[in-house]
Amino acid sequence: TDTKRRDDVRGANIASARSVADAVRTSLGPRGMDKMISSGDQEVIITNDGATILSRMSLLQPAARMLAELSRSQDAAAGDGTTTVVVIAGALLRRAQSLLAAGAHPTAAADSLHRLAARAVQVLEGMAIPIELTDRDSLVKSASTALNSKVVSQYSGLLAPLAVDAALSVVDPAHPELLDLRDIRIIKKLGGTVDDTELVRGLIFDKKASHAAGGPSRIENAKIAVIQFQISPPKTDIEQSVIVSDYAQMDRILREERNYILGMVKKIKASGCNVLLIQKSILRDAVTELSLHYLAKAKILVVKDVERDEIEFITKTLNCLPIANIEHFREDKLGYADVVEEVSAGDGKIVKITGIRDMGRTATVLVRGSNQLVIDEADRSLHDALCVIRCLVNKRFLIAGGGAPEIEMSMQLAAWSKELHGMESYCIKEFADALEVIPYTLAENAGLNPIAIVTELRNRHAKGEKNTGINVRKGQITNILEENVVQPLLVSTSAISLACECVRMILKIDDIVTVR
Repeated sequence: TDTKRRDDVRGANIASARSVADAVRTSLGPRGMDKMISSGDQEVIITNDGATILSRMSLLQPAARMLAELSRSQDAAAGDGTTTVVVIAGALLRRAQSLLAAGAHPTAAADSLHRLAARAVQVLEGMAIPIELTDRDSLVKSASTALNSKVVSQYSGLLAPLAVDAALSVVDPAHPELLDLRDIRIIKKLGGTVDDTELVRGLIFDKKASHAAGGPSRIENAKIAVIQFQISPPKTDIEQSVIVSDYAQMDRILREERNYILGMVKKIKASGCNVLLIQKSILRDAVTELSLHYLAKAKILVVKDVERDEIEFITKTLNCLPIANIEHFREDKLGYADVVEEVSAGDGKIVKITGIRDMGRTATVLVRGSNQLVIDEADRSLHDALCVIRCLVNKRFLIAGGGAPEIEMSMQLAAWSKELHGMESYCIKEFADALEVIPYTLAENAGLNPIAIVTELRNRHAKGEKNTGINVRKGQITNILEENVVQPLLVSTSAISLACECVRMILKIDDIVTVR
């Protein structure tokens, strides 16, 4: 009876994890379906991204939650292939279930999985094609492959080169293998269509310039200051009230305030600055009506309420220093740009800074769309494309897509299992077959006949055509490299290793203890 309980727990874990995998299985590949996720507070998300789907699902079963974690770690490691990794894990679990039913010991299955993962990575590396970062076409191809399975796939001709240019403009020549995606800012603005998405060489603020007292809204040869102090009359540190008894005193207070602000504005004007970016302030209003009036008189364009976490990005882009105190306001801390102007975009206005001198290595992408759902999905898809380029920057190898690497791994691992002995050979043979789930699902989602397609794929690969995969567009089997369906090596290798790791963890659990 003791072993029965363990088998039950294991069975329940595997079943719940598999049901999660089956939930996202239909969204794999360019012909995959999308999921509509509606949360309790009436928020609706339409997405195809495995990590987004699973992170939004409220899973109660711990083993099912492990699969959600798995897709999140794939998102962190590679950024793309979040659906693939879950589907592979589900298939491995299914094979593990039949192995356990046949009397294999879980540890034996887990160990052979470990060996399998190591061997699979070698097979993948054997198929990989080295690539240079200067080879822009290959980068665009792999980015558009990542975009093909998304809702916005018809725009991949526009978004893929855009993602590549954004990524390449941020790569620092001094450290060519580092690409920090935080240097690429994605700003979403309602209105227009996804076609109007553009890469801006410069900065964009998703707010309008303050128009108090007819301040300017376009400035050429701008000198830009990023300030972190307040242009408003000082407040006392403690809560107290000043009691004014007659009008003369009141006039004096107002005059003092005016002079105080005027003095600040004069200092700012003296340094030649004509654009102010003011950080949001917690303590008191960063600017008052009065100070805005004086700044407008001095012909200074003001953008107020700049978020605190954007300051670093802005100073890096403008190549200037943030100014924390009016006394430190010197010309050498300013940034220079050709044009700062307010342009109308969709329903609102945005402030655009272009032609920045000595611009830092950052990029801004303005994403447009006809409704919020499309914009959010375009943002997620763009993030995936950027992640793919980041993978290629880290590890400069490409590999064919379209189910080709999975079939190749499956074939080679099955051949390898014949050289092994005993239980291990049997386990590895089973798990190797499991990898066929990717081409099978691709074919199934495209409405082809999965069994015929996978059999034909095996046949082609057995003849030594390594890069043959499923061409979903034409519904037949072709050399997938010639069709420009490529993905970074890192996506496939990390998917295999993470999936095996996760399945091993699930196999090794033999009891669930709930603690109050």
